Amino acid sequence: MRKLHFMAVLFLALAAAPYSFAQKQVLPIQFGSWSNQPNPKWIETEESSNYAGLWKETGRKPREFCQYTSGDAKIFVDLDKYQDPSSAYEAYTAYIRPNMRPSTLNRTSAVDGDRLFVLIGSFVLQVRPVQAISGPDLITLVDVVHARADQTPLPPIRAYLPQGFVDGTQKYTLGPDGFRVALESLGRSEYSGLAGEAGFNSGAEAMLGQYQRGKDSAVLLLIEYPTPQLAEQHLRHLEQAVAGSNLSGVKIERQGSLLSLVLAPTSTAFAENVHNAIRYGTEVTWNEPGFTITDPPWATVVGKIFILTGLFMVVAVVLGVAFGGVRLLAKIFFPGKVFDRPEQMDVLQLGLSSKRIDSRDFY
Repeated sequence: MRKLHFMAVLFLALAAAPYSFAQKQVLPIQFGSWSNQPNPKWIETEESSNYAGLWKETGRKPREFCQYTSGDAKIFVDLDKYQDPSSAYEAYTAYIRPNMRPSTLNRTSAVDGDRLFVLIGSFVLQVRPVQAISGPDLITLVDVVHARADQTPLPPIRAYLPQGFVDGTQKYTLGPDGFRVALESLGRSEYSGLAGEAGFNSGAEAMLGQYQRGKDSAVLLLIEYPTPQLAEQHLRHLEQAVAGSNLSGVKIERQGSLLSLVLAPTSTAFAENVHNAIRYGTEVTWNEPGFTITDPPWATVVGKIFILTGLFMVVAVVLGVAFGGVRLLAKIFFPGKVFDRPEQMDVLQLGLSSKRIDSRDFY
């Protein structure tokens, strides 16, 4: 019996394994006219070794890899999974380059030769060759992945960058490794030493973008902190780091919880123009509790006034009759016993006559 019980448990575990795996898998088995071809294992695509620290910093999970076929057409799909959309956005901005083209998808995406990068919540989807799949089928695949992605909004700091940056140079980072990768991709590795003073261990997040106008160029670095106090503290640290290094021309300013640095500007005027275009503002909001006015109709209010007034009048009459009637009956049936008893009556006398006034003469 024990052997049969063990075999039954083992059979159920093996039967549930494919179901559990399917539950965790994000990429669909089939979409449109495309079907997934089985693979013995996930295939890790070749990437730069510089991303090893970035992947650890963003908490990248084991990726999915699928090969889809539709007739003679074939595509390869990679899905990078991250712990949240902010981490996925950091990895996505590290992948994109200025030579990439924007895609026709209504999403954060870019095309690099025959490879498409799409940011979908906490996922980064890669499709290649993108020329082998039609637009409607690609939208279907993206929608299927989007339905299983984290819907948390992307970090607000990305909207603080002024318009006009070179496409593909926008970089977002949550830690020193991503910060160094971003500066290296922008050709500003000499500023990597600022990573230790930026305060990423205090919850800071950074956004970079390169600006070009004619012969003028500069890199704008924005660092946002949880509180203005932390921003002021790290402002001093960054100023000391810049002063103690060979870096020159770095302008650091603070607005609320945001620090802005213009790196390697070709001119002071261009650095000032870039800094003045930052789209950041602080505001204080206070949401007070609200209520809904539910006053009854005026006819109901007037009617209740008449009813309550009538009840008050009836009560007054009843109490008046009761008080006066009891006193009158007591005097009729018990004269001088309850009310106006002679021994309790006292009359002030002026003594104008010799006859003493009897109080009973008044009743």
